[in-house]
Amino acid sequence: MLRINHAILHVFDFTSCVNVFSQGELDLESRLIKGYVTKHVKKVFGNIDNKRGEFAPDSMFAPELQAYFAGQRDFIGLSVQIAEFIASELGRMSKSESTDLLVVDFEEEEQLQGGSSDDDAVEASFEGRVNRYFGIFLLESRQAFMHSVAYGEDGQPCNEIERHHAILPNPSQKISSFAVINMRSMEVAFQDKKRVIAGEERWLIPDGLLQCSMQASSKEVIDEISRIVEEVATEYGADPVVALSKAKAYVCDAADEREEADIAPFDLAQEVFDDEPIRERFVECAVEENIPERVRVEKKAAERVTRNHKIRTDTGIEITFPSEYANNPDFIEFASTPNGLISIELKNYWAYRKSTLIKNKKSTKEKVRPLSLMNKRADSTRLLGFTQF
Repeated sequence: MLRINHAILHVFDFTSCVNVFSQGELDLESRLIKGYVTKHVKKVFGNIDNKRGEFAPDSMFAPELQAYFAGQRDFIGLSVQIAEFIASELGRMSKSESTDLLVVDFEEEEQLQGGSSDDDAVEASFEGRVNRYFGIFLLESRQAFMHSVAYGEDGQPCNEIERHHAILPNPSQKISSFAVINMRSMEVAFQDKKRVIAGEERWLIPDGLLQCSMQASSKEVIDEISRIVEEVATEYGADPVVALSKAKAYVCDAADEREEADIAPFDLAQEVFDDEPIRERFVECAVEENIPERVRVEKKAAERVTRNHKIRTDTGIEITFPSEYANNPDFIEFASTPNGLISIELKNYWAYRKSTLIKNKKSTKEKVRPLSLMNKRADSTRLLGFTQF
């Protein structure tokens, strides 16, 4: 459950050269305002594209935020200080974009499962833990056209079309620059884009405002590991499809045990590859690509990126299947043919269809793309002649 404690909006209007630093918080009693803020926070919170960061020891922002969390600074004063810095930096761009700054203090309650037999301990474990966050969101304004109702000299209505320069992004739209800081751990999750400020290309949020490190997102890490697995498997003559599916299943299983999991490339190699030379080569490539010894992956990212595996053949045919089935010959089997090609045999897909429909009773149509091309009366289908994946 998400709860908004405080929210404030500051306006940077570089079209009219007027910046308005609000001295009052947004009215969270208004359903419209509260809904707008909550939807934007939910959309960016836990996004798989979020990069991670840690404050530098000499960061000037971190002590100010810690003072706020300790009750030594007020919300409005801190937000105005942030707004003044961002407005000053954006004003030094050759072409400044009108932007609104949304600053939010919010909490998220996560439910924890308990394994104790003691009644009090079990009850406490279900109460949940509240995590408090401080969010900074840059809402880039866009131009839009609107109608204007006017009256002519004769008093008759005369409608016009006007252009408005301060349209906020819809809650469904993606925000390209924001930061969310965890009060307890002081960990930073953010997204940003490079800007040319005073003739120098810079990251405004991590380098300028927060002064924190920039680490790869969970999605970037998973994509890079997947690429290395596929390349190493191909280099040593292993089946890249099976290897990649094993890797995805390993990441997904590790992250499934908790909200975040630390993935070790060495452990992944032990799980994916059977031969020691291939394992050593994978670890070597991981080191060359500067992948850390332990990589933190969020559960949401693992589920979204690794749930399914897609094969695209050199003839343009695509087959999508659950990653866990790649190493299960009861459902799908890969085999090399004498002519050097690879055959793919799909089995028991009606059993899979039935189990899927049971899991999702609301669904009335099974969406398994490769099966739509098959003989519905067959128990298995073999596809031959595919050489690229």
